[in-house]
Amino acid sequence: MHGKTSNLHAMAAQRTETDLIPFASCSFTDAIQSECLKVPASEFAGSLRDTIDAVQQVATILSQFANAFGDFRLSNAISDCLDLLDFSADELNWSLSASQNQKGKSNSTGKLSSDLRTWLSAALVNQDTCSDGFEGTNSIVKGLVSTGLNQVTSLVQDLLTQVHPNSDHQGPNGQIPTWVKTEDRKLLQADGVNVDAVVAQDGTGNFTNVMDAVLAAPDYSMSRYVIYIKKGTYKENVEIKKKKWNLMMIGDGMDATIISGNRSYIDGWTTFRSATFAVSGRGFIARDITFENTAGPQKHQAVALRSDSDLSFYRDCKISGTVDFIFGDATVVFQNCQILAKKGLLNQKNSVTAQGRKDPNEPTGISIQFCNITADADLLPFVNSTFTYLGRPWKLYSRTVIMQSFLSNAIRPEGWLEWNADFALSTLSYGEYMNYGPGAGLGSRVKWPGYQVFNESTQVKNYTVAQFIEGNLWLPPTGVKYTAGFGA
Repeated sequence: MHGKTSNLHAMAAQRTETDLIPFASCSFTDAIQSECLKVPASEFAGSLRDTIDAVQQVATILSQFANAFGDFRLSNAISDCLDLLDFSADELNWSLSASQNQKGKSNSTGKLSSDLRTWLSAALVNQDTCSDGFEGTNSIVKGLVSTGLNQVTSLVQDLLTQVHPNSDHQGPNGQIPTWVKTEDRKLLQADGVNVDAVVAQDGTGNFTNVMDAVLAAPDYSMSRYVIYIKKGTYKENVEIKKKKWNLMMIGDGMDATIISGNRSYIDGWTTFRSATFAVSGRGFIARDITFENTAGPQKHQAVALRSDSDLSFYRDCKISGTVDFIFGDATVVFQNCQILAKKGLLNQKNSVTAQGRKDPNEPTGISIQFCNITADADLLPFVNSTFTYLGRPWKLYSRTVIMQSFLSNAIRPEGWLEWNADFALSTLSYGEYMNYGPGAGLGSRVKWPGYQVFNESTQVKNYTVAQFIEGNLWLPPTGVKYTAGFGA
């Protein structure tokens, strides 16, 4: 996926794992076996333990090579892999704890079936990301761990088949849960925000760079920690590790506070590690900040923002790039965003999305609603020669829905692009609903078995904020605006 250079100007939220709700779609009783699982709970727990052991075995093998080579790209790949296996171990342990905890307090939303499928899907994709990182490196290390990685993938796929899909996304009487707090909403809505740390390049704050402020933030914080970043372009790569909980970053505006990096695949970084801004910590929120990667399409893969959260929501963002610039295998909704295709390399085709769902039991996918998909200024003169498409299937069960959005004439009449010949054309799930604009015409759209034009709201309700990412259960306390369904 070459030319994956992207910029993201963001108000973003990811689900806080510690948010709890007092109701569940399947209860922590004997009924768990029939309502949530297709196998006895003891068998499910045993399979989880076997999978956790397999993850730890691969990590043990890899850790022996952490400092064994003087190869920059290989060292990055090994470091990435160890982090990703650590994420998988966490997600599997959450699944084990949640499926056994009678009080439902194991980082669960309380909707156990949904949580299990979300966590297991995250654990599934980590091995692929790990393996992809070894591209262009000495094949010896990849060969040593590939068998173990494939075993973990197979075990997680088996676990996914043991969980019942959950179509019940509503709380009691459709009400917002009573546990919802107002503190975060006030933080986002108030003109004056109480901050814990200030970053300013001119020395008028506590720190002069963003990463120092992140490192100084408390670990595992159960309360919101606010970092205010004054206007300026901060040329650094920022990583919010998984122990940094509930961080919130506020800038002076999209065009004023910019975090800028230029890491790329060509310069020796893995795609995973090329991100200018990477988030693994729970409960992260950003407002009025631009995240950009300036490497350019000639440097191939280059990422602006990487989020390792299970569920993500982006509102009022500006996102730009060339090939596959919105990619991955999360469960994510983009709402009210400007999505801008840029001019890439000569004869290069743009694809807005490249969703990576590899198993039909994963709940993952990309939903784009109320957005504006058009050409950026540099592409406008070339829309008839540089072709732009809504998406292409990165993995076999790729899933993307575009609805109630404006599509400019930059979008080709076919709408969607093949990945490689007929790969995934019958297994993908792509759809459009009530889009408008010169690029929204359906007469010349692809005729793939997996592509569908939706005519009724009932056909796409599962891709709304309320249903797809269960936004009513976790977005209210963040204060981020959202439309739960289809709007007025």
